[in-house]
Amino acid sequence: MTVLPIVITGDPVLHTPADPVGEATDAIGTLVADMIETMHAAPGVGLAAPQVGVGLRLFVWSWQEDEDTLHEGVAIDPELWITPTAVGEADEESESEGCLSIPGERFPLRRSEGAILRARGLDGVPYEIEAHGWLARIFQHEFDHLNGVLYADRLEHAHAKGVAKAIKREGWGRPGESWLPGVDDLEG
Repeated sequence: MTVLPIVITGDPVLHTPADPVGEATDAIGTLVADMIETMHAAPGVGLAAPQVGVGLRLFVWSWQEDEDTLHEGVAIDPELWITPTAVGEADEESESEGCLSIPGERFPLRRSEGAILRARGLDGVPYEIEAHGWLARIFQHEFDHLNGVLYADRLEHAHAKGVAKAIKREGWGRPGESWLPGVDDLEG
């Protein structure tokens, strides 16, 4: 397994809808293994193929909810249904999220409390997961990547200005920028 460079905002692969995977070939299996290694090295709780420069509809996740509950998996060609999003401002403590493609930054974002993920695993078998809370948030975040949307694109005006300042300060926002977990001193 290989830790892959994570693409930083501004690269077209992050801002373009991804293509369907279709059949899970050996090459897709290798990509998934590398993505899982990269996600853990970053560290992150999810990683979409566009974040490692591959424009395919695929993401991985791994989130330890509590001592006894680990949520992890692979979503190939996923579909996502979400519950209505609550009205009001996002709470800065409980609803802040980050993104490995905007490393080191966190901003509050209101997301839907519930989601249903339908996808295929590496074995090609379809599955469905009903998620709530942080797992639903992870699914929404990663699914957005497959549609060319970063969480920064969804921020309210004041926070959108904050992320724009951070991107300018870091010199991001152009094609070809990336960071390598375990080598570069960045995390999201």
